[in-house]
Amino acid sequence: MREHKPLSDIAEKVEAGLRLSAEEGLRLFDSEDLHEIGRLADVVRRRKNGRATWYVVNRHINYTNYCVLRCRFCSFCRPYGQGAVDGYELSVEEVIERAVAATGGGATELHIVGGLHPRLPLSYYTEMVSGIRRACPDVHIKAFTAIEIVHLSRMARPRLTVTKVLERLVEAGLDSLPGGGAEIFDQRVHAETFKRKVGEVGWFQVHRTAHEMGVPSTATMLFGHVETRAERVGHLLKLRAHQDASLSARRAHFQALVPLPFIPGGSGLSHLPGPSGLESLKTLAIARLLLDNVGHIKAFWPMLSPKLAQVSLSFGVDDLDGTVGQYDVTHRDGAPAERQALTVERLRRLIRETGRIPLQRDSLYRVLSTG
Repeated sequence: MREHKPLSDIAEKVEAGLRLSAEEGLRLFDSEDLHEIGRLADVVRRRKNGRATWYVVNRHINYTNYCVLRCRFCSFCRPYGQGAVDGYELSVEEVIERAVAATGGGATELHIVGGLHPRLPLSYYTEMVSGIRRACPDVHIKAFTAIEIVHLSRMARPRLTVTKVLERLVEAGLDSLPGGGAEIFDQRVHAETFKRKVGEVGWFQVHRTAHEMGVPSTATMLFGHVETRAERVGHLLKLRAHQDASLSARRAHFQALVPLPFIPGGSGLSHLPGPSGLESLKTLAIARLLLDNVGHIKAFWPMLSPKLAQVSLSFGVDDLDGTVGQYDVTHRDGAPAERQALTVERLRRLIRETGRIPLQRDSLYRVLSTG
């Protein structure tokens, strides 16, 4: 068992604006002083964002839950063509209808992801994006994880490179990439929980290519399943190194990190408890402390709960994501997808109750409204 050292030396580095090491990140995870970890994360948060807390009026659209993969942590995917009674795929027209309804309700961002469908051609995706762009010319289209982009490159006939797939999607109207599919960048975790899925090399290749093209993205980390705390630290430092390179030599970079707590219900790892609320707060705070070059840490409230997301605003978080609308991928506490929505007023109230200033943002963190 490691001896728990006090955090005074780490506090001095944080307050001086110095970068923390892997060893210091692990010491933070080992520490039981959650109050001090939260305080230090809040120092960084205030340095970067003051009292501002961001939210976006958005809508998630999950176009299919058919998937060729069987990741052990996933409760969303369904096998194609094997009689899955709750499997679905939306037509291009249905996706566009949802997009129009969302923007009619004030949404400025569409977040579009799905399973790796074994039959849908590349034209399905380009027509989806171009159709949304024609129907909703001003909306920001954030669509397709790195894993989906690699899948589309393999499904294209003839096969295309990741670069070519991204070029076609951008030409159709794609604005940015979400960060899903990162999970934990570690070979052991990859082999144990998602071995058939594109791993660290492929995920970073897509985001590196996107950043070189000037397409911004977010990053994620799925925590609280089979990974160790040291593997979480390693994941965060790999993201930090990529961000260093993007900021110095590429046209775009990560807009935010979204740490996602594992929800075991319905997955192949349902025997695991998932992370506690305290472990989630500690992870969010340490993410803020280690990722000194990423502007924003987002609390994705559909997976944390609105109240825990609110508490996280004192643990380094400065973004409560958005209204969401409907989220099919995971259902916390069995909540149905159609109930995974918050009003703008509820988001603002959650922020104001912590003494922070709510700022409605666009997808690039430009202020749309205050108060």
